[in-house]
Amino acid sequence: MTGHVYKSTGSWYTVKTNLGHTYECRIKGKFRIKGIKSTNPIAVGDVVDFELETNNNTDTGVIYKIHDRTNFIVRKSVNLSKQTHIIAANLDQVFLMITINNPPTLTSFIDRFLVTAEAYSIKTVLLFNKIDTYDEETLNEVKYLAHEYRNIGYECIGVSAKTGKNVDKVKALMHNKTSMFSGHSGVGKSTLVNTIEPSLNIKTKEISTQHSQGQHTTTFAEMFDLSFDAKIIDTPGIKGFGVVDMDREEVGDYFPEIFKLKQDCKFNNCLHLKEPKCAVKDALDNDEIAYSRYRSYVQILEGEDEHYRTDIWDKE
Repeated sequence: MTGHVYKSTGSWYTVKTNLGHTYECRIKGKFRIKGIKSTNPIAVGDVVDFELETNNNTDTGVIYKIHDRTNFIVRKSVNLSKQTHIIAANLDQVFLMITINNPPTLTSFIDRFLVTAEAYSIKTVLLFNKIDTYDEETLNEVKYLAHEYRNIGYECIGVSAKTGKNVDKVKALMHNKTSMFSGHSGVGKSTLVNTIEPSLNIKTKEISTQHSQGQHTTTFAEMFDLSFDAKIIDTPGIKGFGVVDMDREEVGDYFPEIFKLKQDCKFNNCLHLKEPKCAVKDALDNDEIAYSRYRSYVQILEGEDEHYRTDIWDKE
């Protein structure tokens, strides 16, 4: 039998067939996927083959094959273990939810996420949530950030899960696609998903006032079928986002604005640091590239994952 993985809880996987039947499945033996050292061999969104076995009058499945993935998105732990975790597979797009405060989403986190999505050829849409709660100064910050990322080529939408502002725009983009929602804990993923599809009734929690920090409500990634011909993968809140291993020479290829300019650099292997006649550094000096983006690029290049923290309350 063949089906899609809808939920993973570590050792068991919920698999749904094309006929709509759902089975709890486990893995047969050990899976080794070429080139990936991951904490989870099978991810939500995977297409798998399984066979049924009956124990105590209960049918369960044994997964023996994973179909080739069109793509997947992974994160690397920012602690010393350096393990990678596949968040989801076979995605059409990712919605990265961003809040300016309550909790804050730093540009370094946004850029690391975007680099990983670019590396795996996954379209990302930036959703600036909670715009109903912002004062004029914060709204201006949202407009500035959205302007910067639109200039690069990313779609940006200001939304309010509470008031429903622009939720229809998001739903239109989701039609007939498998979409993943991601971001820090507390940015409002569950609230937005519930607004998009109220019947799901995904659990939500308030922000911790002590640290302006979101509390985890989703502990495992899970896929849901929606009423308007769409699939959604809801993910746990991500605190840190280490970039998976890539050659230093290729990091700039996943910053579209840097990639566009690299052919104009004097040296083919220019890293855009201290080399002479560097088109990227010239563009930076002329305010044609956002300084925050260049800073993120250098951080990734220098491998600053060990010291990287996405959340300002971790500074101490």
